[in-house]
Amino acid sequence: MTSEFKYRLISQDGTARLGEVITPRGSIRTPAFMPVGTAATVKAVYLDQVADAGADILLGNTYHLMLRPGAERIHRLGGLHKFMGWQKPILTDSGGFQVMSLSKIRKMSEQGAQFQSHLDGTRIMLTPERSIEIQCLLGSDIQMQLDECIELPAEFKEMERAMELSLRWAARSKQAFAEYSAPGQALFGIVQGGTDPILRRRSAEGLVGIEFPGYSIGGLAVGEGQEIMLRVLDETLPHLPETKPRYLMGVGTPQDLIESVARGVDMFDCVMPTRSGRHGLAFTWNGRVNIKNAKHAEDNRPLDPESTAPPFRDYSRAYLNHLLKSKEYLGAMILSWANTIFYQELMAAMRNAIAEGRFADWRTETLARLAGDGSPR
Repeated sequence: MTSEFKYRLISQDGTARLGEVITPRGSIRTPAFMPVGTAATVKAVYLDQVADAGADILLGNTYHLMLRPGAERIHRLGGLHKFMGWQKPILTDSGGFQVMSLSKIRKMSEQGAQFQSHLDGTRIMLTPERSIEIQCLLGSDIQMQLDECIELPAEFKEMERAMELSLRWAARSKQAFAEYSAPGQALFGIVQGGTDPILRRRSAEGLVGIEFPGYSIGGLAVGEGQEIMLRVLDETLPHLPETKPRYLMGVGTPQDLIESVARGVDMFDCVMPTRSGRHGLAFTWNGRVNIKNAKHAEDNRPLDPESTAPPFRDYSRAYLNHLLKSKEYLGAMILSWANTIFYQELMAAMRNAIAEGRFADWRTETLARLAGDGSPR
């Protein structure tokens, strides 16, 4: 095993990239989708199921873990990997997005983000230094700088203010990382700038000047719509090094992933597979299936008769409809498991298509299939 963090670009098909991120805890095949383990668990799915699905890395959430059970406690218990029983790589976010989306009251300043816990109202100050310290206490392999993520749409001046603050916090985060980190860990910078191409370029160039082993594109998938998101990617990615991994945060639908990979993104995370599963929505190669729909109540077909994966093959749509309508936990577990498998199959299919130089045709065919209503062919 290596003791260093490295990225290896294996091949390209157009602008779609096949590569691997190498860490002391194992390699991450890219394009990669990271299941979200918000509170040291991927909701409704066993970690051996996540691993068997093909996931090389999980995401942990700094905001939630710092509030409960606490970073210092997890550190005393041996670190996040041991605590949750996952020995492959873990990426932690900085907590900035959750401060924006969950906090009862928040106030941004040069020092950091002051907020009230959504759990008990406790007032907390999260600085770039404290965010990095927490992530190092957790022991994550890839960490994120603290940034300010704002809601869109926003005025230019507000996007500029948050972007420039995030750049200053990036430099402070890197300095703190040098103090707290262990060998083999890596810190990514986060490109901000809202929907403005000039701000995105300034942010990307500023982060490249600070120099990080990887770069994230943040502040998207916050209500701006796919067309705008893809435009921002087109305007941002050319300003990031080809020799470093690119991570699009919080995205998204299968279509989002395909279109973003086509533009050169390497890594993704999103709660969509498990959140959708808990609410009765399954992703299949023939489109989405809303299993709560009444038409499934007497449908003896499996979710996908072409699949060999147990959650797609072994349970009838009628049974799954019954479980969801009855609010039985098993229904959410089966569908979350199924969606976790589908997302990893999707990434594997993209990697194969890029390796074989047929990504453009695969993209066209797959997007057409995913537009279906979920009915088996």
